[in-house]
Amino acid sequence: MAAVDENSNAVLQGIARHINCLGEDNRNLRKKALESIRNDTIKRKPALQTADLDPIFSEILKPLLKTFSDPVEKCRELSIGIVHGFFEKVSDPEERLSYVFPILVQRLGQQEMVETSEEIRLQLMELMSLLIDKAGPKLPAYLEDSMKILQRTLMDPFPDVKRESCKCASKIAKAIPQYFHMVSEMLIKPLQTSITHQHSKMRVLTVTTIGDVLQYGNGKSVDQVTSHLAQRLFDQVPAVRKAVIQVVGGWLLDLPDRYSFHHKLLPLLLTGITDEQPDVSELADSLWHDVGIKFEQENENDFKDRQDFVAPAPQHYPPNVERPNLGCRVLLNRHASKILPGLMRDICDWVVETRVKSAQLLKTLLLNLEEYTMQHIELLLNGLYRASVDDEKRVVADVEKSAELIGYFVKPEVWVKLTLIGLRASQSHGNVLVMAAIIRGSQASQMLPYVSDICAAVSNPDICHTIQTPMHVELLKCAEALLKVLGSEVKVISQQLFNLIITVMALTSEQQVREKGVQLLSELSTAQGQGSVSELFQQHTRPLLSSYGDSYITWSQHSAERQIFDTLLLEAGPVVGDLLPEIAAIFTCCLNPDKDAEMRLKFFALLSRLVMTAATTLDSKNRFGEFSQSFVKDIILPNCVWRAGRVAGAIRTTAVSCLWAMLQSGVLTKDKLEPVAEELITQIITAMDDDNKSTRLISCRVMTRTFDTMGQSLDQDRLHNLYPELLKRLDDSSDEIRVMVTKTFLAYFDCFRGDYEVGLYRAHLEAMYKGLLVHLDDPEAKIQEAVLKVLERVGQIHPGMLLQEVEGVKHKHRNSKYCDRLIQYAQSLLSAKSS
Repeated sequence: MAAVDENSNAVLQGIARHINCLGEDNRNLRKKALESIRNDTIKRKPALQTADLDPIFSEILKPLLKTFSDPVEKCRELSIGIVHGFFEKVSDPEERLSYVFPILVQRLGQQEMVETSEEIRLQLMELMSLLIDKAGPKLPAYLEDSMKILQRTLMDPFPDVKRESCKCASKIAKAIPQYFHMVSEMLIKPLQTSITHQHSKMRVLTVTTIGDVLQYGNGKSVDQVTSHLAQRLFDQVPAVRKAVIQVVGGWLLDLPDRYSFHHKLLPLLLTGITDEQPDVSELADSLWHDVGIKFEQENENDFKDRQDFVAPAPQHYPPNVERPNLGCRVLLNRHASKILPGLMRDICDWVVETRVKSAQLLKTLLLNLEEYTMQHIELLLNGLYRASVDDEKRVVADVEKSAELIGYFVKPEVWVKLTLIGLRASQSHGNVLVMAAIIRGSQASQMLPYVSDICAAVSNPDICHTIQTPMHVELLKCAEALLKVLGSEVKVISQQLFNLIITVMALTSEQQVREKGVQLLSELSTAQGQGSVSELFQQHTRPLLSSYGDSYITWSQHSAERQIFDTLLLEAGPVVGDLLPEIAAIFTCCLNPDKDAEMRLKFFALLSRLVMTAATTLDSKNRFGEFSQSFVKDIILPNCVWRAGRVAGAIRTTAVSCLWAMLQSGVLTKDKLEPVAEELITQIITAMDDDNKSTRLISCRVMTRTFDTMGQSLDQDRLHNLYPELLKRLDDSSDEIRVMVTKTFLAYFDCFRGDYEVGLYRAHLEAMYKGLLVHLDDPEAKIQEAVLKVLERVGQIHPGMLLQEVEGVKHKHRNSKYCDRLIQYAQSLLSAKSS
């Protein structure tokens, strides 16, 4: 002991002058004195024993503490470092805390920042951290001073000071929780200022510190921090989100007053289960499982019956999902009524990420609620309806998944009634989306009694007679859901589904939607065991047409029924051949010339397409010939009559196109054509003089085919009335039409009988020769060639007259080549006759 005193006294004598120099005005002198004290004490070689340091520290502590306020930063740094070094080595540091803490409060715990140097403030906080470790049972005595300091340093602009302050707060909380809980609230606001710090490590540490402060402090502060922690679940850095999950999970497991805050904390932990980062979601899932198990253990009496008589797992349960334990399910059920209203508001929040997280959380909640979902079904449906029309696809995708879970856990007798009421009230595609998703999650056996009502609701004209593509998409999803869930049982609503799919295909403007409709028709046919889609159309087309009754009388171009009729016939294929009486009645009515011109144009477009594929549509049963005559007389020819207007012109073009297609298809045989031939020729001759080039051209083709079909059965006198109109067309502005008319002439001359009376019709024949010879001198060679063929054909009737007419005009022609050829041809005919 004497040796110890001797060593310490020797050291004290050696540094006595240095201690006195600490009060000098000269800064360099003070600095050197501090360096000397440091080198002779804590950095002495060889190092002093702890027993030697204790009396030395007692002597120099107060002078050193005064130097904490030295105006020179280096002096403050040295003095703090010396004190820190002594506290690390002395045997009874707690005896000296009463001197140091007041100084720390003076330097760090004032309203205004006293210590201006960031590095010195950090040094002081590191010293305080050491003092907390060394204080032991004496720490409660300095709790008030510590709180004063931390309230300021937690808001320090220097991140390292904040970081050290957080560590100090956690240490105090864990060291003296029995005292800390009385003052913990003082640190909440200062901590909240750092929770959004720009450095992610700082945010992580702040979250962890908040966890410790509340865990060992006053739990009532949970209300103050939950909103801040919720915002950190949107943090871009996974480590921050993971820290929040760890803290909240820890509170749910160990917070003394956790039962009061379950409804606040559960959403935070469950949000982590759907985190995009696997380690965060796994941590949340693990903690949630532990929370459920602990809840079961703590409420053993409440769970006794369920544990003794374990109910079997539900047979109808979402695939690839691990079922939450009983504690999780019951715990969430107890608080769902407090959680869901706020969540349903957040799912429609103006911030996209809030909506996304809320939609993900809802899915997790429903998976835990299971059959308890039914208690909140109305609130859930209303929220899902609003969220289902979100612009953000991620929200809509999770809304669909949540709605599917409702299908798994809520019986159709509950949800069907509510969804149908909602659909009638809003008629939104969002309602149909939710309904389709619920159907996907439902069980076929439970749904069967309600499927007819569901189909009737979505097939309501107010719902499905729309041009909105989103509604079309969702209607087909609804049909697809019914198909997949019901399987072979779908036959009970087969007609309704067929009607719905055809309606959507008719009204959509999107090719993808139309293709989806075709796919669903195929699936509907397969589900019923039919060999092809044609069988499906055979089964359902007539009932669909019959459902319109005589409403087609009032159809317009915009009528949904007209568009459905259009699509139905185009898709039905061979089935159309079985429905000719019904189809003919609709066409006759809707193509009446008194009807709206735009609608007639649409119907003619449909008729043209059907006639062009008559073999596989109208004439698939070889019966269209029976109706072809009425189609020509009652539908086509009345619409060939000239009327003013551009649309009327388009109708005439389409009408003659239909007639041309019918003649081409061969359904208009000579027998069918003969009763209407006179009327047809009269109307087509008029159409040949139409303003529209296409109408004139097609009319020429129709006339050509008519001559070919009727042949010599046409009245000869009537024939001689036609050639002036044909000659007029040789003066047409279109060379294409002029060439076509030459072909018409060839067919026309084939209609003259072999016993042609030249003497009777001489004047007509002469007029024809003269009219044709004019065009033999046409500037266009192709016209000359075509007219030459016509003259050669008509020359066979009276070669001598032709020869006479040619020789009479030959000198007028610019080029006599064709005249010479014609003269030679006529002479050969005469020679053949004379021989």
